[in-house]
Amino acid sequence: MSQSGRLKLGDLLLQEGVIDTVAVDQALRYQYEHKVRFGEALVALGLADEVCVARALARQADLPFVDLSKGKIRPEVLATIDRAVAEEYRMLPIKISGGVVFVAIADPVDALNADSLSFLLGREVRCALAAPSALRAAFKTHYDLEAGPARPGSPARAAAAALAAPPEVDEDEAPIIRLVTQLAENALKMRASDIHVESFEQRLRVRYRVDGVCREVASYPKHLQGPVLSRLKIMSGMDIAEKRQPQDGRINLKIDGRDIDVRVSALPSTHGESIVLRLLDKETGLVSLERLGFHPDDMKRFHRIIQRPNGIFLVTGPTGSGKTTTLYAGLKELNRPDVKIITAENPVEYHLPGVNQAEVQTRVGMTFARILRAMLRQAPNIILVGEIRDRETAEIAIQAALTGHLVFSTLHTNDAPSAITRLIDMGVKPFLVSSSVQAVMAQRLVRRLCPECKAPYHPPASELKAVGLAAEDVPDVTLYRAVGCAACEQTGYRGRQGIFELLEMNSEMRNLIHRMASTSRLREAAVLAGGMVTLLRDGVRKALAGSTSLDEVLRVTYGEEMLV
Repeated sequence: MSQSGRLKLGDLLLQEGVIDTVAVDQALRYQYEHKVRFGEALVALGLADEVCVARALARQADLPFVDLSKGKIRPEVLATIDRAVAEEYRMLPIKISGGVVFVAIADPVDALNADSLSFLLGREVRCALAAPSALRAAFKTHYDLEAGPARPGSPARAAAAALAAPPEVDEDEAPIIRLVTQLAENALKMRASDIHVESFEQRLRVRYRVDGVCREVASYPKHLQGPVLSRLKIMSGMDIAEKRQPQDGRINLKIDGRDIDVRVSALPSTHGESIVLRLLDKETGLVSLERLGFHPDDMKRFHRIIQRPNGIFLVTGPTGSGKTTTLYAGLKELNRPDVKIITAENPVEYHLPGVNQAEVQTRVGMTFARILRAMLRQAPNIILVGEIRDRETAEIAIQAALTGHLVFSTLHTNDAPSAITRLIDMGVKPFLVSSSVQAVMAQRLVRRLCPECKAPYHPPASELKAVGLAAEDVPDVTLYRAVGCAACEQTGYRGRQGIFELLEMNSEMRNLIHRMASTSRLREAAVLAGGMVTLLRDGVRKALAGSTSLDEVLRVTYGEEMLV
């Protein structure tokens, strides 16, 4: 008897008269020499029949035994588990009874994964043991797959780091794997920044976010939801059995010779999970300042600000407005052998050669504030803090700026003046804000008009008024509108550029901050005395230059309180 009180396989086979003690000794020697299981050793030596060994294993594990060489599996039974899922779990559906799905497995250890499959299918799963060769033949017959030897433990964990098909599977024979790979390849071809895979009552919807706007590109039958979502979760290292909690993961892909870093987020929803994949192209992600879309005047001011030896430079805007891209472009400009740059990011999106980059890991206490404190002991010249979220991080960043460091960071505010009041609302004293902050830049991304199909037009007075213009303001300027063609996939736009609002500190602004002036008063002073051009006005400048449309500028800036 084993320590668990359960008979060993050899003892069971001895009791049944299948083998004798001599066979046991021979099998044990073979098992030791070849590092295989005892039952496999018996079969390899011809000392026991595979079916007899499988029946004994079933008895040992208290599982029923199924002879797959007898009878046929009905198509409706096979349809309960998609081919890719059956492949991952090494489980073949053989029967449905009373709402329970019975599956055949070749290794008793695989029965531990029945709960995971139950979560995936939304119904109870029970296991029966089959002879390994019979299961492989059944897989080949019904799924045209070779079922390799069963692997212990959770298949989700075993395949968590896999980026392609498991070794036992030919990738060309795995349709779900091909489908997921094709989604990523097509997204890159369409210049998508995100892939949204969303579960609905009757279907699985796939959308790409291209130039900041979502487009539906595919709709799949509901029965593909489980396999597709499972595949994505396996690739990103998530737990495929966990469907009630949000999860985050990461995938590294190589598509057409390009390294693509994919950040994955899974969120439970009413009809299943919603998974979003953010694509970060390591080759095209790092852009120069010239490509951001600065007006020449703002470019000069930006260059002057980032060349200062100390102080805080903040970039503000909503998620997806290009803040990180702008900061990376600035760091790329400043990155020289004689300058030490350290960043704290959540997560590190692009790797900058020559820059020391640290990633926030809240689970082990590596917060922005903790990394920032450690940074100051590294004697850097320039510090980038991915985001100022709380008073502690803000005060450490300000202390760094006041002690001779140039600090870059981001905030989530609608415009540049609001960043000042946001810091004060966090609890930072006004005199610290006024003495440490050198400049704040708000930004948005507007779509560029497609050069192949944009068309000139004369906007009505109402449209000009909406952006603060009158007909006499633009008598000799040609404005363009979006049309749509094959080159831009009928959208009228191709690519994006930034619109910016650069607030630079001066003595009047510092005095207003000391007196805790309102956001509207700060904005007024920034425009009148500081020469700040608002987001709306910068957008209008770019529409007048023919690179975007007034409709696009209004779409991005509409409803925000900005002076023209």
